[in-house]
Amino acid sequence: MASDNLVVLNALDTARTQWYHVTAVIIAGMGFFTDAYDLFCITTISKLLGRLYYYDPTTHGPGKLPHVANNWVIGVALVGTLSGQLVFGWLGDKLGRKKVYGLTLILMVLCAICSGLSFGYSAKGVIGTLCFFRFWLGFGIGGDYPLSATIMSEYANKATRGAFIAAVFAMQGVGIIFAGLVSMILSKLFLMKYEGKPFDVDEILSTEPEADYVWRIVLMLGALPALLTYYWRMKMPETGRYTAIIEGNAKQAAINMGKVLDIEIQAEGDKLAQFKAANEYSLLSNEFFQRHGLHLIGTMSTWFLLDIAFYSQNLTQKDIFPVMGLTNKANTISALREMFETSRAMFVIALLGTFPGYWFTVFFIEKIGRFRIQLMGFFMMSVFMAIIGLKYDYLKTKEHKWTFAALYGLTFFFANFGPNSTTFVLPAELFPTRVRSTCHALSAASGKAGAMISAFGIQQYTQDGNVHKIKTAMILMAITNMVGFCCTFLVTETKGRSLEEISGEDGGKNETQMKTSKPVSGHQDDGWE
Repeated sequence: MASDNLVVLNALDTARTQWYHVTAVIIAGMGFFTDAYDLFCITTISKLLGRLYYYDPTTHGPGKLPHVANNWVIGVALVGTLSGQLVFGWLGDKLGRKKVYGLTLILMVLCAICSGLSFGYSAKGVIGTLCFFRFWLGFGIGGDYPLSATIMSEYANKATRGAFIAAVFAMQGVGIIFAGLVSMILSKLFLMKYEGKPFDVDEILSTEPEADYVWRIVLMLGALPALLTYYWRMKMPETGRYTAIIEGNAKQAAINMGKVLDIEIQAEGDKLAQFKAANEYSLLSNEFFQRHGLHLIGTMSTWFLLDIAFYSQNLTQKDIFPVMGLTNKANTISALREMFETSRAMFVIALLGTFPGYWFTVFFIEKIGRFRIQLMGFFMMSVFMAIIGLKYDYLKTKEHKWTFAALYGLTFFFANFGPNSTTFVLPAELFPTRVRSTCHALSAASGKAGAMISAFGIQQYTQDGNVHKIKTAMILMAITNMVGFCCTFLVTETKGRSLEEISGEDGGKNETQMKTSKPVSGHQDDGWE
């Protein structure tokens, strides 16, 4: 509804796609590359930590992280991420997107480096240090979720907005690939020079002392992409929507956007007071819940349910791979060889299953729409996980390991050509500028609550390689995805419309708005249309 909107916002919505849009995708996307690398590289090194610090000769088996230590090593970054999402999401609405955008990178750089350090030589000292810094690493990562999504949605034009936000998120797939690739390369390089004997040949020499350097280097390298992105992130101007709608300075918004986008924008003051007056309700107001309450419940519930399954897939890969036959049994290989094989399997699954799904979403989101992609993804994930769970005894045999791998890969593909991408996109579009970052943060934090359930709960079913427990975990995830399919009906399609039209900030009535008791700017809203 161009006639009801501010000129500067109309100009952003109708601007042709140009180089700065691509630049913004790269700047925001590199943050997500770092996020994914830092969160998922722990999967490649957790078994190595067990062999280095928890070997017990009385068990006559390779060292293994105790369940509690394993859960915290894997899950503490997710606890930090949830906290960071809420704090930085709120700050993004209160102080501005740009002012806090650089802080997240600084925190990620410092904590990625410190994650590779240790206070002391004991297992408790090493794991305690690792968990402390990974919590704060997660805190910085959490801030990237709402800020990157909000900034990209507010920069983009309405014709390609979904594709651009999805492209930012797709860098998560690249980060997961590099987590496997870097771990694979480093472990291979050390193997070439320092390979130990298989555990069943020599229990002591099977754990290479030099392996203590490998996991530290893997974690510390997570600081590099964040460091390289910092300068360009600081050069980005505040978004035009925040400057115009929240700060009330349409003139400055026009100047800022004119500097980076090849569009002519004239400052406009006449509509601004009326525009702001219609959009001053807070997150906790009755008006917000009347307009957007169901949408917020929808984005929070679907992201929560999705991340239970998605993080269970990623964080328990190391336990599933031996059962699938993609890695050798731990007692037949050395510590570095086990890390290499785990990293290689993770890399292949990510490259062939995870990565393509993200980019299918980028290419088809403006054609198929967010709503249908999310429904399809949840449904297909549920189907494939149910098949794996019900036919697990058949699939886990050596003769059928590639069928197992294909089905497992397809669950990753439809997670990413599905709800893992769309749950990130929709909260950046459905809500008003004043609370957009906070609502995205609440939705993302709900997702991380689901991820914590996978880290502290689902892993209990997979860590020991117990067939019955793994079957149970797969069936539980299939059910979870089906519930996510149902909760998707609480959100609505957003493609092809401006952010103000979707959220009702332009004062018009539209099909995304829920029933409200008060007309807005003279338009009576009759509820869902």
